[in-house]
Amino acid sequence: MLRRFVKVKLHGLRVTETNLDYTGSIGIDSEIIKKACLRPGEFVHVANLNNGERFQTYLIEEKPFSREVKLNGAAARLGVKKDRLIIMSEIYLTEDEIDEYKMNVLKFDEENRDID
Repeated sequence: MLRRFVKVKLHGLRVTETNLDYTGSIGIDSEIIKKACLRPGEFVHVANLNNGERFQTYLIEEKPFSREVKLNGAAARLGVKKDRLIIMSEIYLTEDEIDEYKMNVLKFDEENRDID
């Protein structure tokens, strides 16, 4: 049996732009994606700390070291520039893997710089 856990949590990233006319997804600085051991196209859960909205979408890469976090397509309706987000990916673990599991948490300041 597999059980569902949070693989990585990106806490406090701020929205830098919204684009309703994009086909969808959340764009994040590619260096942040790498540091979090995530992949473009990976599904993520997003919680907006400013308005309480929660949604799922997939990752796309933005320019490295840009600190950009963009809500695109329908997600653009769920936040505005400077909103603080929690972004979580998930992992499925067997009972044997659970004891070794440790959630990775990365925290960010108001400029989307890693503060860990």
